[in-house]
Amino acid sequence: MATSERRKGDRVVFERGIPAHMMGIDGTWRRECTMEDISETGAKLTVDGSVEGLHLKEFFLLLSSTGLAYRRCELSWVNGDQIGVNFLKTGDKRKKSVKRPHSADA
Repeated sequence: MATSERRKGDRVVFERGIPAHMMGIDGTWRRECTMEDISETGAKLTVDGSVEGLHLKEFFLLLSSTGLAYRRCELSWVNGDQIGVNFLKTGDKRKKSVKRPHSADA
């Protein structure tokens, strides 16, 4: 399977950027950011303040003030106050799931 094709998603660049928030998976930190561009597989963000010390291996990108629109992300690259993120899909771990018949072991 060719994984290199995943990075070729069409990118949408926003003229002024879209205000958003980043939040730790465990909710212990939150940062304002601006989404500069987005594709099916990831986005480029400009972060307000330092990213030093934040757990950026996996976090949420909140796209609405109510938190109803969000994407689970992982850090791809850092360049000054800009970071690149890859979107994590919930179905990515499908390989491990095996259908098992429902049986009562009691």
